[in-house]
Amino acid sequence: MPRTAIFPGSFDPVTNGHVDIVAQAARLAERLVLAIGTHPGKTPLFSADERLAMLNEICAPVARKAGCELRCITFADLIVTAARRESATILIRGLRSGTDFDYEMEMAGMNGAMAPDVQTVFLPASAAVRPITATLVRQIASMGGDVSPFVPPAIVARLKAKFAGKSG
Repeated sequence: MPRTAIFPGSFDPVTNGHVDIVAQAARLAERLVLAIGTHPGKTPLFSADERLAMLNEICAPVARKAGCELRCITFADLIVTAARRESATILIRGLRSGTDFDYEMEMAGMNGAMAPDVQTVFLPASAAVRPITATLVRQIASMGGDVSPFVPPAIVARLKAKFAGKSG
């Protein structure tokens, strides 16, 4: 059975930070599952289908280059439940800062208690992408700012299309 890792997130939109962690994770596993969390109480900018399409377009070549199979899914339950469904034994979490670390340690402890067979692995974001958050990208794009340093070119186009006629 191939070593499977799962990397959950909202991916709303896919950022260069996500791509950085995907590239690192693809070197650790033979199979990488990108899992979009969907929650009824949240209203994302992009639909789940749009985010799946973005992940496949942007991340599949990154995984392929590393010799890793990529699968993109959505989930609305616990990440450890999704991990078990996908036969994942590694839970990938990206870290940008000490604040992320503190929060992620708590989550790793809870996930470890619920699913001791799923090991959380923290991957530090590369220095160039540490300040990037999808929230800030959405905010900058909504105000007509240039997000090209923070997201892949295909995502820039999608953000421009989403906010066409809304800024000003």
